[in-house]
Amino acid sequence: MIESIPTKPGARDQLMSDLKSVIQDAEAWLRNGSHLTGEELQAAKAKFERTLSSAKADLIRLEETVVAKTKEAAKATDEYVHENPWKAVGIGAAAGLVIGMLIARK
Repeated sequence: MIESIPTKPGARDQLMSDLKSVIQDAEAWLRNGSHLTGEELQAAKAKFERTLSSAKADLIRLEETVVAKTKEAAKATDEYVHENPWKAVGIGAAAGLVIGMLIARK
């Protein structure tokens, strides 16, 4: 069966939070960019770059987790099909029938 892959708790929530921060920082920078002095502009730029970097890192971690879970699910499915070929054929046929009926209704 598929085992749970350890993930950082709330990784998706953290990514969403970081992306919202990136958007808010970008909006603030665009709004106030013309009013900022050299030091303020550098500080705003540094903060924006840190937030963007954090969002990228979270996105990469989330992507790696999804890829690993997908590979694990594919492996488990492959093993199940090899161990139970007729059940797999029956399940596939039933799923195809149900999908075909749903499509035909519309």
